[in-house]
Amino acid sequence: MGRYYAVTADRPSWDTVKLAIALFAADNEAASRPRFAVDLGCGAGRDARELLRAGWRVLAVDRERGAIQVLEAATPPELRPALETRVADLATFDVPACDLVNASLSLPFLAEDLFWPAWERALASLRVGGRVAAKLFGDHDDSSADPAMTCPPPQRIRESLSSFRDRALARQRGGHSDGPR
Repeated sequence: MGRYYAVTADRPSWDTVKLAIALFAADNEAASRPRFAVDLGCGAGRDARELLRAGWRVLAVDRERGAIQVLEAATPPELRPALETRVADLATFDVPACDLVNASLSLPFLAEDLFWPAWERALASLRVGGRVAAKLFGDHDDSSADPAMTCPPPQRIRESLSSFRDRALARQRGGHSDGPR
């Protein structure tokens, strides 16, 4: 696994996290205050470092100590004060309140009985106006035949996100709403 992290350390961040950063930057209210992201399954830190370069505070979490070591070594000294790392299993990790949960290619590697509680904890951690950036495998992915992986149909993911839409609509109508959008 150590070789994988060394090989991926210099790869560019995923477009999903770049889009999330851009959406926050375009939101005048969101751009006016410091932001905090949790990078679940951070690997060598390609997304964590992108967030750090954009001025975010980041908690990078991975179950492999080797991943955290590569991330810390690859992070420029001037960005390290905004980086916190944790070795933890995503299946049981309690995600702290944050503005962005990033999960690039990590959550599908949890078995279904572990995936859904982890997904719900991630969504519940988002502050009002928060976002999730994730790369999930659908039910037509080659990995869907592997019982150790979770590849839900897109409709199931959309349903799990329906509360975001409902809260955003309530806010647009002037109603009060708690939670992320």
